[in-house]
Amino acid sequence: MADFEPKIVGILCNWCSYAGADLAGTSRLKYPENIRIIKVPCSGRVNPLFIIKCFQQEGIDGVLVSGCHPGDCHYTTGNYYARRKFALMNKMLDFMGIEKGRVQFSWVSGGEGAKWAKVVEKVVADIKKLGPFTKFK
Repeated sequence: MADFEPKIVGILCNWCSYAGADLAGTSRLKYPENIRIIKVPCSGRVNPLFIIKCFQQEGIDGVLVSGCHPGDCHYTTGNYYARRKFALMNKMLDFMGIEKGRVQFSWVSGGEGAKWAKVVEKVVADIKKLGPFTKFK
């Protein structure tokens, strides 16, 4: 398990978090390569079933959902809806027996490439501690 490298799905809002990830890349900031990114128009559009579907895929060990900072949403209130969904989502994941830390949420703006790199490092480290996801296998 010492050589375990988790596969993480990143669901990022188009306007801020994806731009922050892009900035990290163009700035040549180093961060783990464990994340596979799915771009969505807004974090408020993330259906909790998307997260469950990620875990149903072979080899996915964690999910990161990232959007604009509250109050900075390009769709005005999308991230407020996302914040409420995520609070309920955590309760649903707990009910399903999915460990805390397998799904994480963050707010990263387009100008925060360095913050994006730190968020990914933290998520990868947290999921490495949890080990491979085997709940649905």
